[in-house]
Amino acid sequence: MDLVPLLQALIRIDSTSSRPNGPVLDLLEGELKPLGFTTRRTGWLDADGVQKQNLCCRRGPDLPGGLALIGHTDCVPFDPAWTEALTAPLRDGHVLGRGSADTKGFLAAAVTAARRTLPGAHPLTLLFTADEEVGCLGAKQALAEGRIHPRHAIIGEPTSLVPVRAHKGYCAVEVEVTGVEGHSAYPEVGASAIHAVGRLFTELERIGGELTAVRDTAFDPPFTTWNVGVISGGKARNIIAGSCTFSYEWRPLPGQEPRQALRLLEAACGRLTAESGGRLAVAISPLRTDPAAVTAPDAEIVRYLEQACGRPSITVPFGTELPEVIGMGAEGVVFGAGDIRVAHRTGERVAVAELESCADILTGAIERFCGVARP
Repeated sequence: MDLVPLLQALIRIDSTSSRPNGPVLDLLEGELKPLGFTTRRTGWLDADGVQKQNLCCRRGPDLPGGLALIGHTDCVPFDPAWTEALTAPLRDGHVLGRGSADTKGFLAAAVTAARRTLPGAHPLTLLFTADEEVGCLGAKQALAEGRIHPRHAIIGEPTSLVPVRAHKGYCAVEVEVTGVEGHSAYPEVGASAIHAVGRLFTELERIGGELTAVRDTAFDPPFTTWNVGVISGGKARNIIAGSCTFSYEWRPLPGQEPRQALRLLEAACGRLTAESGGRLAVAISPLRTDPAAVTAPDAEIVRYLEQACGRPSITVPFGTELPEVIGMGAEGVVFGAGDIRVAHRTGERVAVAELESCADILTGAIERFCGVARP
């Protein structure tokens, strides 16, 4: 299929992270096998028992090195009221639909670039991963498997065709505070978990201030940020809350120990429980501890993309699969068509002109790093 029809076909497959991603891989594999790619799948069951898979496609010598184009196949959920989420209309020079920018547009551009080129002296690997949106789980699986070792890599994300050579880490925990329930008219009989969390938030503010002491002006904002995005607790307004749970996330800078904020949180929780005289307990459940990722500004893949798109490379505060790709031994850059600001939103879209430019740039990357020429 041509670029736009391929993207539309990918969008029409619902690959929300809660669903199996096999149908997307079936489509991609069907496009790549006739181009001479050897394909291999790795499968597992996620925490809910849903089948997930990575698809690794290789053309050229079965050796380390060459170039990898890497993109995730899962998408975030969409509002059921968005009737065009899975229909992929083409309107005003844009393809609309969930995943159009994040990041099925890159998948279609990568396949198109592969179609334009022939096997070369160095391998070309196309790796399609599962569950990036819920923790880069597919990329972690590929790293643990230890069978992919590209020299250069481009990780697909909607960067508006600007190369991203570094980003902050991403860490998250769930904190559950347990107190003692009781009648709200007699506060002395209980210990409110919600009130305790309120006191703990003051500690989180203090921790956040401490983390700003380390700065890196390459990033905006130039320090580790934190957020409590979800909180729940209590049974009724006239019951002293026996439990309260919240999520706590932070985004560490490169070179900063990812667990530093966790250690500070653990110390604060220890003080909270000690001061309660044993009436409060705190349980901290780690969710993710992903380090920051940095590729040197003078890396060959960085220089190529800067020249190809005519823009200097940048850093971003959000996370991607770049840490896992660096772990495979590659110099990696995050790059792709589409605007991150329209991703994860109703009305997500990508410009056809950007898709075509992305495919051209990826084609040039294959030619340069795999030693191939267009047919």
